[in-house]
Amino acid sequence: MKSKLTIFAWTAFVAVAVMFSSGLSAFAQEGGEPIVVDSVIAQVNSDIIMLSSLKREMKDAVEAFKRQGMPEQKANEEVTRRQAEIIANLVDELLLVQKGKELNLTDDVEKEVNVEMLRVMKEQGFTTVQQMEEAMRKEQIDPAEIRQTLRTQYMKNAVLSSDVDAKIYNNITTPEAKDYYEKHKDKFRKPEVVTISEIFLSLAGKPNEAEVRAKANQIVAQLRSGADFKTLAAANSERLDQAGNRTAVQNGGAVGRFPVTDLRTELANAIKNVPVGGVSDLIRTDEGFEILRVDERVPAGDVPTFDENKVREAITIERRDKEREAYMKTLRKDAYIKLAKEYEPTVAPILGINTATPATASDSTTPEAKGKGKKSDKTKKP
Repeated sequence: MKSKLTIFAWTAFVAVAVMFSSGLSAFAQEGGEPIVVDSVIAQVNSDIIMLSSLKREMKDAVEAFKRQGMPEQKANEEVTRRQAEIIANLVDELLLVQKGKELNLTDDVEKEVNVEMLRVMKEQGFTTVQQMEEAMRKEQIDPAEIRQTLRTQYMKNAVLSSDVDAKIYNNITTPEAKDYYEKHKDKFRKPEVVTISEIFLSLAGKPNEAEVRAKANQIVAQLRSGADFKTLAAANSERLDQAGNRTAVQNGGAVGRFPVTDLRTELANAIKNVPVGGVSDLIRTDEGFEILRVDERVPAGDVPTFDENKVREAITIERRDKEREAYMKTLRKDAYIKLAKEYEPTVAPILGINTATPATASDSTTPEAKGKGKKSDKTKKP
C-alpha cells in the first residue's frame, strides 16, 4: 500500500511547475562530485530564476515521463531537448506571479492554498494540518515547498482567469451571444450521456510495452467472445484509488456517467460507434492501455436552447488560448528580462524578446529605466 505522503506529493505536483528560488544556494551533484554553486539563469524584473529551479523542473519532467512508461534514458533525452521551453515556461510563470501580486491576489490565493491543505488533510485521515506536515517531513517532503508550489499554480490560474478569461466573458454583448448561438446551435443541444466501465493496464514500471499491449489485446478478444467484463476487470485492471488499492476489485471497473462532450477526445472517439454492452478497441493513453465498455447511453436532446451564460462560456473557451498568448506577449514586452548568455540563443526566440534589448543592453535599460521601479515595489509585497 502506498504511504499517505507519497499520494499527497503526487496530488500536489500534478501539472504543477517547480517553485522559485530567490537567492544563491548550493547543491551536491550525484556520484560524490564537488559541490556546484547555484547560478542565475534569468532575471525577470526584480526577481531571479536560479539554475537549481531549472534542475528541479527538469527532474520532475523526467519523472513524469517515466510514470508514463518512457525509459529513463529516453526521458532524459526528451527533457534535455526541451530545456529551452522549460526555461521560457519558468519566465512566464514568474511574470504571472508578479502580476498576481500587482493585482492584489495574494490573500485570495493563500486562502485557496489553506483550503487545499485542509482538504488533503481530511482526505488522508489526519486530524490537524500540523500532524500531516510532521508526517510529510518524515517522508522527506517539505511542507513549505508544497505550499509554495500550490501558491504558484493558483496564482497563475487566478491571473489568467481574472485578467483574461473574465474580460472575454464580460465583454461579450447579448446581441453577439445571440448571433453566436444562431450559428452554433449544435453546441447547445443537451449532449449524449454515457455510462462506462474500464479495464486499465498501466505501463508504469514495465519496460516491455509490447507485452502489456499483447495482454490487453487478449482481454479484448476474451470480452468479445463473451467473457464477463466485471470478472476480467477485477482480475486485471490496475487503476488504483488514493490508498493504493485496485478499484476494480470493488466496483468491477465501473467509471461513471458522463456527457460525451466531457470525455477526452480519444475516449469519445473510441466509443462513438460502440453499442450498449459492447467494448471499445484498445486505447493507448499516456499512462497505459484502456478498454472501455459502454454500459448505458442516453441520447442527445433534439432541441437547442439559448442560455446566455452558457453561450458566453463557449465563446470564452473558444477565444481564451489566443487571448492568453497575447496577454503573455504583453507581459514579456513590458518586462525587463535578462537571460544568462548561454541560454539566450535558444530561449529568447521562444519568449519573442530581443537579446540586445534589454538582455545585453547598458544601464539605460535597467528595470528602473523601463519604468519597472514602481512595479517592483508591488512585487515585493508578501
